[in-house]
Amino acid sequence: MSLAFKEILEKAKSYEADITKFLRDMIAISSESCDEEKVILRIKEEMEQVGFDKVEIDPMGNILGYIGQGKHLIAMDAHIDTVGIGEKNLWEYDPYEGYEDDEIIIGRGASDQEGGMASMVYAGKIIKDFGLEDDYTLLITGTVQEEDCDGLCWQYIIEESKIRPEFVVITEPTSLNIYRGQRGRMEIKVSTKGLSCHGSAPERGDNAIYKMAPILNELKALHENLKDDAFLGKGSLTVSEIFFSSPSRCAVADGCIISIDRRLTTGESWEYALQQIKNLPSVKASQAEVTMYDYSRPAYTGLVYPTQCYFPSWVVEEEHVACQTLVESYKGLFEKEPFVDKWTFSTNGVSIMGRYDIPCIGFGPGHEDQAHAPNERTWKDELIKAAAMYAVIPTMYISKI
Repeated sequence: MSLAFKEILEKAKSYEADITKFLRDMIAISSESCDEEKVILRIKEEMEQVGFDKVEIDPMGNILGYIGQGKHLIAMDAHIDTVGIGEKNLWEYDPYEGYEDDEIIIGRGASDQEGGMASMVYAGKIIKDFGLEDDYTLLITGTVQEEDCDGLCWQYIIEESKIRPEFVVITEPTSLNIYRGQRGRMEIKVSTKGLSCHGSAPERGDNAIYKMAPILNELKALHENLKDDAFLGKGSLTVSEIFFSSPSRCAVADGCIISIDRRLTTGESWEYALQQIKNLPSVKASQAEVTMYDYSRPAYTGLVYPTQCYFPSWVVEEEHVACQTLVESYKGLFEKEPFVDKWTFSTNGVSIMGRYDIPCIGFGPGHEDQAHAPNERTWKDELIKAAAMYAVIPTMYISKI
């Protein structure tokens, strides 16, 4: 079926008020990780109202909306959980009540990542309006717990629900650019042990905090010498947390723990990253323990689906049919060449492509620098264009395979 690009863009524009209201309704519902039930129910209401063929909520609490019944399963994903608001005094407007004018919408989740959800749902309506159903089934997912544990939702969808799309569009913010990869990440714990004693005679004990000090310095130096990649960029690490155990403020610390946020570029596995730290002279000298964190926080449904905190890097080649589907859709709609790049942060692609080798391509309204920021905002024009793009992608994909 040929695509009437101009008419699809015009139809998307006609839904500006509906998209805006839907997004503002989602923003108004606090939906931090593991507390997403109310926003999931609001999404279900909108999917049913615009005419999705089937809408389900799985045992983890992800919402799955289907359009069409063709043999080629294509998915589009938005995580609908958000981070907290941080220091409220840094917000010019209430983060849940939000703000809008002719150009922008402000509120927690506007760019990261409920804007993508709003555009996807109205893409489904546009598909219905124009009768664009073809030999595909479009699955639109609103997924949970991404901010806590990116990709966990898709581990569940693939492993437990046995759903395996041919490719997935991730609608995280890209400023309407096309993204085809990201660095991976992992969460590492380094622990030192000591011996407590009274602080008036520290020589009687063994201070676990002092043991950690040279490790911190060597980690800082290690960061500067990590692998680089021409596309994804350099691996990185930063110490993100520090904890201690001690009988009191008048005692020598008998334990010290640091958390490391390690970003992984091409060619860096979790085993490699852990061994790098284990090999540090200060780690060996202090007999520090180096391990990976686990995640086992219950979903809002009560489901516990534990995993290790390892999130692989991934890249889709620019020539891949999934990437070229988005490139051709973009050129048809907007009559110009897209900018093809990568994310700086992590997405559900760590599971979809990183663990399961299902091609992912990113295209989303909103900007990366708005993620987790006070006065988070998105742009109405981008929401409209994203809705048109999502409506075009399935038919374009079918024409190319």
